[in-house]
Amino acid sequence: MLLFAFSRTVFLLFNYNLLMVEGIGFSEAMASYWHALHLDLSTASYFLIFPFIILLVQSFYSPRWLNKVNKVYVFIGVFLFCLLTVVELGIYPEWKTKLPFKAFTYLSNPTEVYDTISTRLFFTLLGLFMVKFTISYLVYIKWFYKDIVNAVRNYLFIAAFALITPVLLLIGVRGGVQQIPINQSESYYSHHNILNLASVNSGFNLFISVIENYKNFGKNPYAFYSNEEVSKTIQEIFRTERDSTIAVLTTQRPNIVLLILESWSADLIESLGGEPGITPEFHQLEKEGILFTSLWATGPRSEQAMSSIFGGFPAHPISSITVQPDKFSKLTTITQKLIGQGYNTSFYFGGQLIYGNIRGFILQNGFQRITELENFGNDVKKGKLGVHDEFTLARQLKDLNQEKQPFFSALFTLSSHSPYDQPMEDVLDWGENEKPYINSAYYTDRSIGEFIRNAKKQPWYKNTLFIVVADHSHNSYRNWSFTTPLYHKIPLLFFGDVIKPEFKGTRNPKLFNQCDIASTLLHQLDIDAHEFHWSRNMFNPYSPEFAYYSFEEGLGWIRPAGHVVYDARVRHFNEVSVPEKYRDSIVREGKSYLQAVFEEYMSY
Repeated sequence: MLLFAFSRTVFLLFNYNLLMVEGIGFSEAMASYWHALHLDLSTASYFLIFPFIILLVQSFYSPRWLNKVNKVYVFIGVFLFCLLTVVELGIYPEWKTKLPFKAFTYLSNPTEVYDTISTRLFFTLLGLFMVKFTISYLVYIKWFYKDIVNAVRNYLFIAAFALITPVLLLIGVRGGVQQIPINQSESYYSHHNILNLASVNSGFNLFISVIENYKNFGKNPYAFYSNEEVSKTIQEIFRTERDSTIAVLTTQRPNIVLLILESWSADLIESLGGEPGITPEFHQLEKEGILFTSLWATGPRSEQAMSSIFGGFPAHPISSITVQPDKFSKLTTITQKLIGQGYNTSFYFGGQLIYGNIRGFILQNGFQRITELENFGNDVKKGKLGVHDEFTLARQLKDLNQEKQPFFSALFTLSSHSPYDQPMEDVLDWGENEKPYINSAYYTDRSIGEFIRNAKKQPWYKNTLFIVVADHSHNSYRNWSFTTPLYHKIPLLFFGDVIKPEFKGTRNPKLFNQCDIASTLLHQLDIDAHEFHWSRNMFNPYSPEFAYYSFEEGLGWIRPAGHVVYDARVRHFNEVSVPEKYRDSIVREGKSYLQAVFEEYMSY
């Protein structure tokens, strides 16, 4: 823990000029030590697993060579951590990240790495490493290390040590006894990313980066075609005859409220083919806006949805860009674009945003106010995962009544996630294995209806665009196969008084993805959206029509002519529902899309 704090101090001092440029005060910088504690403890717990095993062996058998093994282990650990943190000092001014997994790909040509830094900086870092390592290891030897030879054995103590220590280490590794294991989000606390990176433990960060990327060490596992072929196919897929945006809003600077619905399948929505009565409030809101009837989530997890919705970046198999700060920091988001236009921003969630590193991603977005579980009082009714939706929505409404306009406020619902412990009796007595799920959706729907009725009484409502979209789908009472297209279909609704009267109650039947929200919204606001090249403008009648989704090791690709589902792990088409004459082109499109998305993910 002392080594971690020491390294953090060196990082802050080494980058002192950058702290001054960003106007960061002393107290805010010092807060990085406090916010680092949980992640530091988790990293230390990982490191202590091997010494624990040695100590356990020494409780029964204690030759001198085991002491040497322990010293060598600590020597290597301290050496590598000091090397890692000093290397980060060299790359931060250029990369603005901690050392990621992809840095290992440069080791194949170390002379090129050396040539990219000045000789002065190289020897400064080399000297700093030697001093830092020497001090750290000598402190360990002088004050912490002790030889164990022929120790007196107390078997009661040994038994307690053997039983209790693994439990403590497990709690430490997980970062506590909470449901969601710790990740980098735990250390994110500031709108200044340099402080978040100072707070994140370098060893933990690299460990996660390796875990997320080791399978494809610099190589795209979905390289089906040559780069030239893929580039040509992607251009064909996205070819748009002309930009002829249909303006559906009465103003280009509305307030925006984005409601992200946890696990809402299209099967919950009557107008999308679902059974009636599950989401009656949503059904009523359709009359006030534009319903997209053929929309797909790009991935099956919440953290993937965040980068898709806010960054216009599609999900992909194996990993997610949101769990890796070195990668998601490269994404431009709609939040950043709106802040640039003078919008005040906020994000609400009744649970813990640590899941999937969402909190880190949301902070990087630039949201100026984030409200999650820890920001609600003890008097607010909670379930196992956090605050129930009706209370989170009420909190958002209360805050928006005081918010300066224009504002962009996002809320991520919670109650339609297992264990479905919403504070109301079941209303729907059918659904078999998914009865709890559809009743949780009924509760969230009811909460949204109440929220909208109260919002309509507020002066800001008339100038507000509401966007309601699911993060991903979920198994429904229809029990679709996980890889089939209908499993991943989700709702999307634009509504509010700012929708022009002629568009209220209409439906857009074209094939789209949730990542298309970014470009669509920015085009309606007449804000440049060129950075969102994976995102289409859904209100341009000339936008190409397709939908994509990914799962653990494969993809689904949907065109008006049909669809294919490909499992890359076994190189097998799970489904091919397309006329023979279109089959080859649709297969090529889907594979090329995934290859290009993953290639860009790797490049970040």
